[in-house]
Amino acid sequence: MASELMEALEILEKEKDISKASILSAIENALVTAYKNQYKKKEDSILAAENVFAKVDEETGEFYVYAEKTVVDEVENGLLEISLNDARKIYPQCEVGEVVRLAAESREFSRIATQNAKNVLMQNLREREKDNVYEEFLAKEKEIATGVVQRFNDSSITINLGKADGILNENEQVKGERLRAGERVKVYVLEVKNTKKSLRILVSRTHPELVRKLFENEVAEVKDGTVEIMAIAREAGSRTKMAVWSNDPDVDPVGACVGMNGMRVNAVVAELKGEKIDIINWSDNPAILIENALSPAKVISVLADDDEKTATVIVPDYQLSLAIGKEGQNARLAARLTGFKIDILNETQAADILDEIYEGDYEGAEEAEGFEDSEVQVEGEE
Repeated sequence: MASELMEALEILEKEKDISKASILSAIENALVTAYKNQYKKKEDSILAAENVFAKVDEETGEFYVYAEKTVVDEVENGLLEISLNDARKIYPQCEVGEVVRLAAESREFSRIATQNAKNVLMQNLREREKDNVYEEFLAKEKEIATGVVQRFNDSSITINLGKADGILNENEQVKGERLRAGERVKVYVLEVKNTKKSLRILVSRTHPELVRKLFENEVAEVKDGTVEIMAIAREAGSRTKMAVWSNDPDVDPVGACVGMNGMRVNAVVAELKGEKIDIINWSDNPAILIENALSPAKVISVLADDDEKTATVIVPDYQLSLAIGKEGQNARLAARLTGFKIDILNETQAADILDEIYEGDYEGAEEAEGFEDSEVQVEGEE
């Protein structure tokens, strides 16, 4: 029987990924529970349920339960003490003051006590299994995980991540993205919570960090730190702007992220189901960064105030709509990426403003350091 127990433990260890030591500890707790249930009303018994312990031999699988009591001349607390005469019936050489172990035979356990022990054992095993899964996914927090779309709830989607399910809430779903049951998708693990009832894993398909992690997986230079992703601005499902920097002057950061024939960026775009990705060069110079961020629009000049985090940009007349983008998206993403409030003017608007300010004095206009008004204003988001 003992050998069968140990074989069962080895199988359980492999299937549930719970260490044998944890399982043995759970069994010992269950034995203690059975013992206490058996003797809790027998305070006059030598095996009264107090100071109870259990031990399972890891080699043989043999187990026993015992209570520890102190040997005394006169018993005042029968739950913690045993008389010298009674103790010497078991340990003939014992003396007053010693702590002796009083063993209980498992066959003495009642059916109810045994059932309670089984319930305790199963509960302990479930708790240990949940804790193991929690530790595993806690290590994946703020990382990406691959899962399978399992079921659709009222507003959320359950994603099977292997040993646990992730919850893709409505506000973390990409608008217009249609996921199908059984489809494999990559998600960003937002948070892992270990509650009393269950393990709760919150995931996202809209988080900007999903884009960063996808590029880390696709681009070796990003993963090893040669190329750094300095900032990301994303409108999930539509467009992302990403600023990159190279720590190696011989490595082109944009080219590394794009890959040969666009292979690397296309892999990320495919995972994001066609979301457009603009990759630009990062610069510590705000004016250059803003010019790059407004790509693909051409920029004539940028007047940036680094203290106020504001900038005025002049673009050719025919480039104004491109700089602003559809429904202001290009300018909005540029503002988020750079952290600047950006005012965009075309050449005609800029000339009219200068004319009004300097009344045709273009020598003064050439010395102008900025503009006050524009038709387009976009707030950068911190």
